[in-house]
Amino acid sequence: MKHRLQFAGKKLLRMALLLLGVSLAAFLLMSASPLDPLQTNVGQAALGSMSQEQIAQLEDYWGVNTPLAERYLGWLFSALQGDFGTSLLYRQPVLQIIGERLANSLGLLLFAWVLSGILGLTLGVLAGALRGRWPDKLVRGWCLLISSTPTFWLALLLLTVFAVWLGWFPSGLSVPIGVEADSVTALERLRHAVLPALTLSITGVSNIALHTREKMVDVMESDYVLFARARGESLPAIVLRHGLRNVALPAITLQFASVSEIIGGSVLVEQVFSYPGLGQAAVTAGLGSDMPLLLGITVLTAAIVFGGNVAADLLYGVVDPKIRRGAAKA
Repeated sequence: MKHRLQFAGKKLLRMALLLLGVSLAAFLLMSASPLDPLQTNVGQAALGSMSQEQIAQLEDYWGVNTPLAERYLGWLFSALQGDFGTSLLYRQPVLQIIGERLANSLGLLLFAWVLSGILGLTLGVLAGALRGRWPDKLVRGWCLLISSTPTFWLALLLLTVFAVWLGWFPSGLSVPIGVEADSVTALERLRHAVLPALTLSITGVSNIALHTREKMVDVMESDYVLFARARGESLPAIVLRHGLRNVALPAITLQFASVSEIIGGSVLVEQVFSYPGLGQAAVTAGLGSDMPLLLGITVLTAAIVFGGNVAADLLYGVVDPKIRRGAAKA
């Protein structure tokens, strides 16, 4: 119990330092942006017709004349109290906007994350167990092709084929156009999420599959697998009894590390499919110089990624009893 509390305390301290560094980096990058928030959101023509008093009010609203240190420290103190500010573009609390957009993106990201992990592990184990045969060559060729394919290009390809040519799925948005929110069914929301989730799943498979294949190849060339073959065990039995146990830990590490890749890919995918999720809100906040909203989204996504890494550490002891016993002795 003491070891678990120490582990949790260290992780919480690291998480606090990580979020502090991420928020500071995002703030400095946003401040160094060449975009003028007044010209971007108001327009040069509108600014030319305004008086100096009106322009000064707009500069105060967007924080142009406020020193950087004062702006960041003010946001940090408010965030520590649970107030992430008000969005400059949407005129709503940041946490409210994040909650609405996260509700749209959460199912999409979760589905893509689970599907990519299952497919990656399955293809990697299959390719490693059948090294040098046609399934191995097919999996490696497919993974190399997908890993070199831009996410937005794959999204455009799926959109063109399945939405425009075949008409099987909607071409964008998360709900049908012209339908009230209360009238939208779960099936309609699922149809709108299929293509974005499928795009994220396909792009997340290659990394897990290739790494799992390399680990599986090492397992199949080990002495204990050679001894198992000498005892007459079949290939499926060797894969299930020896292969999966040894590739489980690397697969868990890669699976939870892919959380950041899926979140990053969702920014491009949601733009292509006009999906009103967290990624699209981040792009809007960045292009519109909405500092409070962008900082809130950045901190939240960093916390999700760090939470995934912590979950992977905790699952190590569940999968491998030796790690659990070693932690107890320590």
